[in-house]
Amino acid sequence: MLLITSASLITLALIFYSAGVWSERIARYLKPRHVAAFWIGFFFDVCGTLAMHHLAERPFNLLEPHTLTGQIAIWLMLAHATWATQVVNKGSDKARRGFHRYSLFVWLIWLVPYFGGMYLGMRR
Repeated sequence: MLLITSASLITLALIFYSAGVWSERIARYLKPRHVAAFWIGFFFDVCGTLAMHHLAERPFNLLEPHTLTGQIAIWLMLAHATWATQVVNKGSDKARRGFHRYSLFVWLIWLVPYFGGMYLGMRR
């Protein structure tokens, strides 16, 4: 049951984070609803990661490629959501118009552990 829950949580992270990134990219202007989608995606990613940690057969090892890329992605998501919050609250119009480039970069990095996890799950 925990496997289904963890996979569902990570997939919800993909849905919300992708919706935030791509709707911001299309709008070419960072809006509060985009920031909300980033935070919701981050929340589901953290919950899914914790659920998967409980399923892990081996101890946490940052030297494993999937663990390392996952950690990089989750910390980038946190930095991204935090920075987006600051830009919406206090940023200039220029910053809000250009933020989508950073969002797309973080999203692409996040896809590496997402699809890597899918691959690892299918190999078992």
